[in-house]
Amino acid sequence: MNHPVSPGADTRSIEAEADRAAARGDAPTARRLLGRLTELDPDRPEPWLKLSAMCRATGDLPGALEAVSGALRVDPLGFLPLLLRANILENLGRQEEAGETYGYALAQLPATVPAHLQPMIGHARQRHEAHIAQGAARMAQAAEAAGSGLSASEQARLDRFQSNIVRRTRVYHSEPTHFHYPGLREREFHEREAFPWLAELEASTAAIRDDFQRVVTAEQAELVPYIQYPDDVPLRQWAALNRSRDWTAIHLVQNGIVIEANARHCPATMAILDRLEQPDIPRRGPNAMFSLLAPGAHIPPHTGVANTRLVCHLPLIVPNGCWFRVGAETRPWREGEAWVFDDTIEHEAANPSGALRVILIVDTWHPDLSPAERVAVAAVMAATDPIDAAEGL
Repeated sequence: MNHPVSPGADTRSIEAEADRAAARGDAPTARRLLGRLTELDPDRPEPWLKLSAMCRATGDLPGALEAVSGALRVDPLGFLPLLLRANILENLGRQEEAGETYGYALAQLPATVPAHLQPMIGHARQRHEAHIAQGAARMAQAAEAAGSGLSASEQARLDRFQSNIVRRTRVYHSEPTHFHYPGLREREFHEREAFPWLAELEASTAAIRDDFQRVVTAEQAELVPYIQYPDDVPLRQWAALNRSRDWTAIHLVQNGIVIEANARHCPATMAILDRLEQPDIPRRGPNAMFSLLAPGAHIPPHTGVANTRLVCHLPLIVPNGCWFRVGAETRPWREGEAWVFDDTIEHEAANPSGALRVILIVDTWHPDLSPAERVAVAAVMAATDPIDAAEGL
């Protein structure tokens, strides 16, 4: 039964009439009415979505896709229009576009969704993951054919290039809280070749661990919270751990000052530190410490102070399950295996075990800084503190 609409009809009455037609199963009439409604009121997504549903009900998938596009012109990031667009594309056999669009929809997934959409969301996740896997497989095949002769570090960068493309990882940048020197390479974990002293440090793991055992049981040793800031300092990233005993440190060298009460128990460690070229900056460096992470503790995502220095970890005591993430790369600590990372890229750590985790932390210059730049950087950073400053950041 047809229900003609007069030219001056109110859009609300048109929509109500279309809803009644849809409710009684008259999809052609509802579609015609909704087509008229979207002409009169094109700036609301709801009529477009209703029109799309009626197009599907009449077997017109291209028309349904066109109607969803109308909703997306109004709300380009709308979760439901994107989800419906992906589903229509899938039913049209346009699988690549569907997989990509499912990803766009999932990126806009609201915190709560109606229960009737949950199966569709689960399907969206499966289809998007399959789409990513297919794309990754194609790229891996192409890379294998073209990438012969790559070094291990070059292969690692190529692998990350591919994972960034399919969005399994994303790009992280250096975001120091205070000092950013331009032009330095941004790498989560730096290549070992730039730090030939790592081999000597690793070879001394047992002696350094003995030093730790000696100092941690010494009567005069100083075990302090790793994070200690006044409550009125606006550093929100440390709120959960400020003065916490979950993350503590035994400082050997702190802001360029040797902590004799601790260092005197650690001859092997101090001898190695004497041979390392660490940043020598008044009131700021060098630094070296034993870092203790309590059972069950989590260090939340945060960034460091200056990208002119990098940080080295030498794991000494590592229970099962402990992990460390820098940017998009997560690694387990392994006793005696050191690495150098950029602490101005977002990083976090956790000890989910029931035992203590201990690592030696030392800082080192960023390898891109020339000797002249190091001198200049140290002078400039030192000049940023008040003359009577007693401690660095």
